Amino acid sequence: MTAVFYLLGVVLFVAAILASIGLHELGHMIPAKAFGAKVTQYFIGFGPTVWSKKKGETEYGVKGVPLGGYVKIVGMLPPGPGQGQAHARQADAATSRSGLSAGSVAGSRTGSAGSAAGAATGEVMVRRSNTGMFTQLISDARAAEWETIQPEDAPRLFYRLAWWKKVIVMAGGPTVNLLIAFFVFLGVFGIYGSHEVVADGGPPVIDSVSKCVIPYAESGRACRSTDPVAPAYQAGLRPGDRVTSFNGTAVTDWAQLRTLIQHNLSGHAVIGYTRDGTAMTGQTTTTVEARPSSDDPDDQTLKQVGFLGVSPASHIQVTHGGPIYTLRQMGTMTKDSVVSLVHLPVRVWGVAEAIVGVKERAADSPVSIVGGGRIAGEEISAKGFPLGDKIAGLLMLVGGFNLFIGLFNFIPLLPLDGGHIASALWEAVRRGFARLRRRPDPGYVDAAKLLPVAYVVASFLLVMGVVLIIGDLVVPLHPLSQ
Repeated sequence: MTAVFYLLGVVLFVAAILASIGLHELGHMIPAKAFGAKVTQYFIGFGPTVWSKKKGETEYGVKGVPLGGYVKIVGMLPPGPGQGQAHARQADAATSRSGLSAGSVAGSRTGSAGSAAGAATGEVMVRRSNTGMFTQLISDARAAEWETIQPEDAPRLFYRLAWWKKVIVMAGGPTVNLLIAFFVFLGVFGIYGSHEVVADGGPPVIDSVSKCVIPYAESGRACRSTDPVAPAYQAGLRPGDRVTSFNGTAVTDWAQLRTLIQHNLSGHAVIGYTRDGTAMTGQTTTTVEARPSSDDPDDQTLKQVGFLGVSPASHIQVTHGGPIYTLRQMGTMTKDSVVSLVHLPVRVWGVAEAIVGVKERAADSPVSIVGGGRIAGEEISAKGFPLGDKIAGLLMLVGGFNLFIGLFNFIPLLPLDGGHIASALWEAVRRGFARLRRRPDPGYVDAAKLLPVAYVVASFLLVMGVVLIIGDLVVPLHPLSQ
């Protein structure tokens, strides 16, 4: 039965992520169509096509590898020098009739005699590329983009949209992910509440004593003969003992005791405690281990601190909240996600090292959809947890993935959505300065010139995906045991 629930958790998680991907792509497609751009494909997944159906000019379908999705918007790249003039002339005529991207189709001046002629005939010109060795790569990408474009498509090409329309189209996808995260978190915090384990007040009562020292990443497993004896067990501490002092310092609560233990590092420890009303003393030497240095569940950063091997008696504190509370919690999550994004390459490298056995996998390392599925399966199939806890855990996992995906896609690098947004904003800035300085319209930003950067970023994403998937299979995380 456990296997059935595990599979159910995996299926529910994957289905939720695929639905999120589908909604992300709708966030691009709906405004693109509303602004008159031509959308020819809407697919969930990559690789071979499993199912598709064409409705109007758009083909809708599902592909075999559920690791993403895409919407094909025609004309993402502007034409190169001497390319697409016929389309441009027809587009200018259609634009003057329809008002599409009014004021955004003036020719680009390149400083050559040909540019003056282009401006005179209303043709759209793009600055010549100076990328040297990448010229052929850019030319091939442009050719692939334009070989399926028909003359009648000219006024509906994406690059011809007004800059603010491009921003709305490209920001639509990740914004949908952030909205999904918000409503999922709102449902959890409003109905189930935010559950936090809080140590009981007063001098700490020991709830459990570790018999051995187990690495944090392996928490939850049984002791092995090779594991060192835990300092607390060696000192004779047992569940139910009330700690009253540590190295001569009176202890009033768990937070104080935790700090004293962590700062003791590998030093000698004299522990005063009471058992059944009798005052007793135990002596041991704390060890230095990688452990979270804070009780804050949002701060699980591992640090080398003193370790004793006791857990305090505690209770669950439940906090319910509405939209404002949810936004505050998302603010904290967003800050943590941004920090994770900044350190993403280092953390992916850490997973690679864990795969080959160089080091243990960090508890805060990133996971792929495979790892997310495993975590969801473990949460749903875990014994000893109420059904509400399991559902809330699954929903928080889905919300967390959407928050991270949304923020990740706003990174201003191609081929991510943020790269296209940055290009559109730069186009607005260039044209705005040109108007202020009474200079000729510089024309559209040529995103094709950034393709070398896009290929580097795409290569990193591919390698990252492979490393994380292998890591989730070889050295998976087990959050419930941590």
